[in-house]
Amino acid sequence: MSHVHAVVWLDHREARVVDFSVDEKHAVTVHHAGGHRQVHHRAGTGGSGHTNDDTHFFDEIVTALGDAQEVLVTGPGTAKVAFREHVAKRHAALGKRIVGVETVDHPTEGELLAHARTVFKRVDAMLGDR
Repeated sequence: MSHVHAVVWLDHREARVVDFSVDEKHAVTVHHAGGHRQVHHRAGTGGSGHTNDDTHFFDEIVTALGDAQEVLVTGPGTAKVAFREHVAKRHAALGKRIVGVETVDHPTEGELLAHARTVFKRVDAMLGDR
């Protein structure tokens, strides 16, 4: 089933995608295939100490989003921004449907859904004023 709204919470290891309507929801968890990805940078060595973003992981999240019309991207660190940039470059149609990117720590699914509903009410009210 397709829903109008979807919220993504992600870090570099997993993503939770919840698409929803007024009275129902569908949730999917996407795991990074490579396991734990934290890299420690050693003093005196070259490079930034950061791993490259996993485009396959990001593409799986895009697939999980389906045809949601409005998407909110959330998460605790930099993965959410990297995901938004990946979508803008490789999935332009979806990129236009991202209505916001917000920092959210580690909410429960219920907390994530409640936050998303609040954001989408605000976004829908603004779009209705056009």
